[in-house]
Order: sequence, then C-alpha cells, then structure tokens
Amino acid sequence: MNLSEIYKSKLISASEAVKHIKSEDRVVIAHAVGEPKDLVKAMVNNHENYHNVEIVHMVALGPGEYTNSEMKDHFRHNALFIGASTRKAVNERRADFTPCFFSEAPRLFKEGHMPIDVVMLQVSKPDEHGYCSFGTSCDYTKPATENAKLIIAEVNENMPRTFGDNFIHIKDMDYLVETNYPLVELKPSKISDVEKAIGMNCAKLIEDGSTLQLGIGSIPDAVLMFLKDKKDLGIHSEMISDGVVDLYNEGVITNKRKTLHKDKMIVTFLMGTKKLYDFVDNNPEVELYPVDYVNDPKVIMQNYKMVSINSCIQVDLMGQVVSETIGTKQFSGVGGQVDYVRGSSMAEGGKSILAMPSTAAKGKISRIVSCLDKGAAVTTTRNDVQYIVTEYGIADLRGKSLRERAELLINIAHPDFKEQLRKEYDELI
Repeated sequence: MNLSEIYKSKLISASEAVKHIKSEDRVVIAHAVGEPKDLVKAMVNNHENYHNVEIVHMVALGPGEYTNSEMKDHFRHNALFIGASTRKAVNERRADFTPCFFSEAPRLFKEGHMPIDVVMLQVSKPDEHGYCSFGTSCDYTKPATENAKLIIAEVNENMPRTFGDNFIHIKDMDYLVETNYPLVELKPSKISDVEKAIGMNCAKLIEDGSTLQLGIGSIPDAVLMFLKDKKDLGIHSEMISDGVVDLYNEGVITNKRKTLHKDKMIVTFLMGTKKLYDFVDNNPEVELYPVDYVNDPKVIMQNYKMVSINSCIQVDLMGQVVSETIGTKQFSGVGGQVDYVRGSSMAEGGKSILAMPSTAAKGKISRIVSCLDKGAAVTTTRNDVQYIVTEYGIADLRGKSLRERAELLINIAHPDFKEQLRKEYDELI
C-alpha cells in the first residue's frame, strides 16, 4: 500500500477506537496540550465497559472526568504530576500520585516499572513522507508511545509541526482519529506588583549570553518582562510560553552564544496561546526532544551560564525547599525543578534560582518559616539550593553555614514576620 492507503486503513472514529481499551489496562495519556480531547471524552463515555482501567499522565488540561467519584469502579488515575482537574481526587485518595523526576518518567516505561498497554495522544497531520509530529508534547509522550502495546492517535489539523526528535510514522500507529479543534490555550498570567518585584530581582542575576530555563506561571512571566536590555540569551527549557516569542522577536533571545545546540531553542513541551503555536509551527529554530534528554542534568550542565528559574511554596531557615505540597496535601509534583537545579548548578557560570512571594493567604502566612509544615515534602534539598528570591531581595545560600542561611533568608522575608522568625530561630538552637 502507498502512504495514502496506509493512512486511510487506520482511520477510525474516537468511539470505535476506545473500544480497544480493555479492563485492567494501563492507559497513558499524552502530556498537557498534547492530551487527545476527543479520545479522552470517548473513553469516559464508554466507562461502563471498563473495570479498573489505570489512567497515567502528568499535567491534565482537560476536565479529568475519569476522576469523578462515580467513575471509581471504572478508572483509577495515577498522577506523575497533579493538575487542577485531578488534584481533588488525589487528595481524597480516589486517585494515586507517584513521585517522579520529570527526566526519569520515560524510564518508568522503558524499564518496565510501568508497562503500558495503551497510549492515547495527539499528533500533527502527516507530511509527504508519512511522518506526523508530536507537536507540542514530546516529553514523556514519545517514549511512552515507543513502549506501548497499542497506539491510538488523534490527527489534529491545528497541531503544529515541530522539529527535533519529535516524529512518528503513520505505519507505527495502530488507529488514527481525525480531529479539527483548537489547541488548549494557556493565557498569560496576570502579574502583580509583588511578582514584578520578584521578576526584577531574578533578572539581576541573569547575564548577557545566559541560557535560560523558565518554569510556568506568573513569576517566570514576570522575569521575562525585565530581560529586554539583555543580549544574546538562549533557551534550554522543559517548556516555553508566549513571553519567549516576544523576546525572540525583539532580538533579546538569539541562541547565538549557546554551547549546546547553538542557534536553537531546545524544549520538551509547549504551553501557551495560538501565538506560541504559530511561532513554533515549521520553525527550525525550535526543537523538541524527549524529557530524558532535555531535562537530564548531565545535558543541562553543558550550557554555559545556564540559569534555571522555578517557583516554590515554602522555604525553611536551613534552605529546604517545598514546591509540590501544602502540608500533607499534594498540590503538584516535582516536575523538572530538581533536574534544572542540579544541571544549572553544575554548569560553568550556572545559577539556580528558586523564587516565591514572601507571604501566602493574602499576607497572613510567611512562606519563609523556621520549620516546614507538618507532612510537607522537601522537593529541593538544602544541599542543592543556591539562590532564593522574594520581592524583598536575593539570598545566595551556596557555601553558607546554617546560621548564615537563616540570617540571609530572614532578610528577604516579609517585614511583618522578621521578628517572629528571629525569635523562632533562637528557640531552635
């Protein structure tokens, strides 16, 4: 058969495709914007025909209806990172959470720790050679696809064709479902004055020629606002969003001084608006690779002046960082934070930055604390941490004693809590 015939022979409706899922199967769903909306909806609609199907993924941008209480006998969600639509189910123990560095997620599939029965994903239209792009989500999605027994893919006309190690041939997929809906868009965050101050402090640490990793949310977006006077910045990041497009168009991001993948932006997934998706479509300057490459600290460290910027929830006076729990409640996951903290710290001229507002609950709670909340999980250890940034300044903890760390962290705490923190520190020793 020629390529056209191969393609047509695999076409099927979403409702027919999900009938190939069996009870007790483990189903991996593509990450974030790559989530196949029509297939997931069809699977949920077909729930009466399943018993105990395990649904595995990281960030879910869909409604996550398989976690609804009435689905408990049909689906069991296993999160590698928790999103808004799945958080309640995990914390009510109707769904599970598996701790995992983002960079190591593919190993769970490759090495048989989590064998995959079915993967459901979203790809671009095939090119003239029969290759579809994974588009916005290479990350764990491509490795999962390579290790699944059954591959069901939506072919979405709106999925951009992106470059890198980010393609799959139509002959390697089992069933194809044609779709034509707009990609999920993550609108830019509204940036507060506090976040602007944090962004300005972070920007002070970024030198010309640096390569950046930016997390997600208002703080990384705020950092981008204060980089317009920088020169020849590069990108090696697990993800990028719209702000990177603006800095590229303004000539701030050039990738010309990178020491790894010179002249290229390297990412593992994309999350933004149509502006970002149009920018990356058929753009050879943007390349996506699986997360076990992009987030490998040994790869990250090869970037000269590598700077990672991530947010966190709480920091104690020893420098222990909590980024994924609020007390005993699982809020998100480790994601790529530790991957980049370690990789950027090992890079020549590298810097690891963890940033947060100094308070939570509208100023009622200090995020800098003498002791972490009971049950909180340490995401970044005190041995890994370098810069902690709030709206009140920068604390460089590298090479500092516990006493010096406490002093530096109290100095960047909210003024309303400094005296209390000093008193609590004195009581600890």
